Amino acid sequence: MKKSRVLIVTGSQSDMPTAQGAMKILDDLKISYDMKIASAHRNPKTVMQLAEGAEKKYDVIIAMAGGAAHLPGVIAASTPLPVIGVPVETKSLSGFDSLYSIVQMPTGIPVATVAIGGSKNAALLAAQILSVKYPNIRKQIIQLKNKMEKGYKL
Repeated sequence: MKKSRVLIVTGSQSDMPTAQGAMKILDDLKISYDMKIASAHRNPKTVMQLAEGAEKKYDVIIAMAGGAAHLPGVIAASTPLPVIGVPVETKSLSGFDSLYSIVQMPTGIPVATVAIGGSKNAALLAAQILSVKYPNIRKQIIQLKNKMEKGYKL
C-alpha cells in the first residue's frame, strides 16, 4: 500500500514562512510530507520532473507561489494527483495577483485554491483528501474538529 504522503512545493525560499503553517498542521496530524523549492519560471524542468514522478511517492500536492504563481497550474497539468494551490502574499498587490493566477486555471486543469497565505487550510484539505483512503487520518481530523469546537485554535 502506498504510504500517505504530501508533496509541498514552493516557488522560492521566500515562500517558506507561508509553508510553515502547512508543515505544522501535517506534523500535528502525523502525515508525512516532503518539502521542495522549485520555480515554474526559473526551474521549469525540475518542476516538470517533480510533477511527473509525484504519483509514485505522493497522494496530494500542495503548491504555493506568489506573483504570476504559475507553479500550481504547471504541476496540475503534469500529474493526475490532486493539487492544492496556496497564493502567497506579495508586496505589490497583497497576494491578489497570486490568487487570480492560481484560481483562474483553464478547464481541464483543476487546482483547489485556498485563501491568500492559507497554507494551514491547504494542509487540512490535503488531510481530508487523504482521509477518503486512510481511516486513521479521518479519525485525526474528526478529533481536531472536535477540539476546534471547544475553542482550540490552529
